[in-house]
Amino acid sequence: MMTVIDIETPAGDALVDITAQARAAVAESGVAAGLCVLIVPHTTAGITINSNLDMATPADLLAEIQRLVPKRVDFAHQYDTPADAAGHIKAALVGQSVTLAIEAGELLLGGSQSIMFFEFDGPRRRSIQVKIIAG
Repeated sequence: MMTVIDIETPAGDALVDITAQARAAVAESGVAAGLCVLIVPHTTAGITINSNLDMATPADLLAEIQRLVPKRVDFAHQYDTPADAAGHIKAALVGQSVTLAIEAGELLLGGSQSIMFFEFDGPRRRSIQVKIIAG
């Protein structure tokens, strides 16, 4: 079963917690055991699993990625803005998918884990493909 999570992201770089939407997709699927694969079909966005219990963690994640890959005007790739090239590099570092186990109809996440969507060239309307595989 495939569903889509649609979100509107803020300007610039941002982290958006999509855990609730992923849990809803699993619940709607009716799958009791299997896998949930979340795929980001965008080249300037990414996805990861990390803590969202403390607002400092997402802020630290964004700050460190921005430090590693700042927006610059000297990238060879300048499709539409300096943020575009940096966004491609950041997305390559973060990755485009995560896979989680489903057990008893629930995503198997640790107590402090959340599914975090990274925006690297917002604001944009983004989608995350959610593939539920029974097993």
